[in-house]
Amino acid sequence: MISLLLASGLFLGIHIFVSGTSLRGVLVGAIGEKAYSGLFALASLGAIVWMSIAYGAAPYQEIWIPEVWARHLTVILVFVGVMLVVLGLTTKNPTSAGQEGALSSDEPAQGIIRITRHPFLWGVVFWAAGHLLARGDLASILLFGTFLLLSLIGPFLIDGKRARRDPGAWARFAAITSWVPFAAIASGRTALRLGEIGWWRPLVGIVVYLLIALWAHEWLFGVPVMAM
Repeated sequence: MISLLLASGLFLGIHIFVSGTSLRGVLVGAIGEKAYSGLFALASLGAIVWMSIAYGAAPYQEIWIPEVWARHLTVILVFVGVMLVVLGLTTKNPTSAGQEGALSSDEPAQGIIRITRHPFLWGVVFWAAGHLLARGDLASILLFGTFLLLSLIGPFLIDGKRARRDPGAWARFAAITSWVPFAAIASGRTALRLGEIGWWRPLVGIVVYLLIALWAHEWLFGVPVMAM
């Protein structure tokens, strides 16, 4: 369990205290943007691999017994999470790494970005919350709780970086988008345009979810989704 705690701490630490602070600028100035991005991606991947291995080796320490309704709700939450992740990864987004230039475009917020400017992170929130409901042990709380916490903190860190880099362009983008889903639409700052999302993105999301639910989850983790 100590190994999982350390791995989770590393994953949170490099995002909150390196990527999310002025230390990032210092490192970029010293080694360059590309070198920093490569090393940061490598460190993040290493931390995730460490977390996965430590999670698999951690002893089972039950904290609560999940209710049947919670396990069924997990299926819905994870479906929404997968859909948001797919929509987020397939839509140009100024908050995504390497896509900062989209801030200066004529339409910086289209499709799912009109609903939330952080669809990928919201997808992780739903995915992690769903798994927390379906599990009830300490190791799962550490693993999925880490992803949940970072995905809730991440938007503030990312927004701050973008605002510091290009205050004017960010202000224009932030004025027509929101972190909280549908908040910008509800306040009249933008309009819901489902046509911009298209049909193929949701279709890809459904296919990815079905592949995970019917095959990949059991193959990778030894647990069929329906058994959860």
